[in-house]
Amino acid sequence: MTSAANIERLEREGRHLEAARTGDPDLGPFALLPGTWANKPGLPGRGWNMIALPFAPGDGQGGPPFRLLVNQYNEELKFQLVDKAVPNRGIDLAGPKNTDQKIVAIDYEQAIAQIVADDFPQSGLAGRPDLAIHHEPGLLLNLLDQVDIGGPRIARLATIPHGDAVLALGDFRTDPGAPVIPTVNSLPIGVSQDLNSPYLAAYKHFHDNPFQGLFDPTDPTALLKAANQGVAIRRTTVLEFDSTVERAGISNIPFIVKQANASEMKATFFLQEIAEENGGTRLRLQYVQVVQLDFFPRRDGGPGRIKWPHVSINTMEKVSDHVDTGSYAKMPR
Repeated sequence: MTSAANIERLEREGRHLEAARTGDPDLGPFALLPGTWANKPGLPGRGWNMIALPFAPGDGQGGPPFRLLVNQYNEELKFQLVDKAVPNRGIDLAGPKNTDQKIVAIDYEQAIAQIVADDFPQSGLAGRPDLAIHHEPGLLLNLLDQVDIGGPRIARLATIPHGDAVLALGDFRTDPGAPVIPTVNSLPIGVSQDLNSPYLAAYKHFHDNPFQGLFDPTDPTALLKAANQGVAIRRTTVLEFDSTVERAGISNIPFIVKQANASEMKATFFLQEIAEENGGTRLRLQYVQVVQLDFFPRRDGGPGRIKWPHVSINTMEKVSDHVDTGSYAKMPR
């Protein structure tokens, strides 16, 4: 956490934009992020995605009205600008005294293009290679002070062109060595979890026939664990974001709410410092993100709609510290 002295310094300097710089202590747990992260050239094709989508097969067989889409992808994730000493004004009337909060925000832009995709049942809609499948601009917030005990110390603001806006709150920690990658339940919630159930035929199809011979959507984080085998990870900074905690949430346009409502998002990023043979350190970033999409009435008698986990995982490396900030550097506010 940024020290009290640094907070006082930021107050004196006032709010300003500047180029993101690796190692900037004002960024706190985000200090290693500035620059560009990517799959290519060193880790191509390490991104994997699965998503269930409403779909009418039209084959007259009366199967479940959804398809399971899986993608292998390459990603580019850029952290470019820092907005420092963002003031949130407050007061404690019992004092009375000011209880202002300072925030340091770093912006990001995520772009993902698929390498190959498949779905079951096959729809003809999986898309061509190199198809852009995701674009997301957003901010990561380092909450410097006036944070309630046990409350969030970091936040993520994300906007997605489908018509979604996300506020996820969270915390961070630094662990020695490699991360402990969680196992994710990727089967829909509100139906039988038995893979032999006809309703889960799409999941069983890719479980029996892993996508690209590697990705099993019933155990999506297995490839993250495999990617860490034999890697000399010195230290891992873990960033956790959750839209389900108090005051967080997701807002969607009406069509999404009606058809396949994005109701929850949980994401964990593993920022890894890896020892090289020459004594140096290189940086690698892994993540697992689960977005719950709600559609169709539950089949287990519970309230609401079935929750369909939309899971994305990736393993990238830092390819450049370069940032292109144009005329924004050190721009007073």
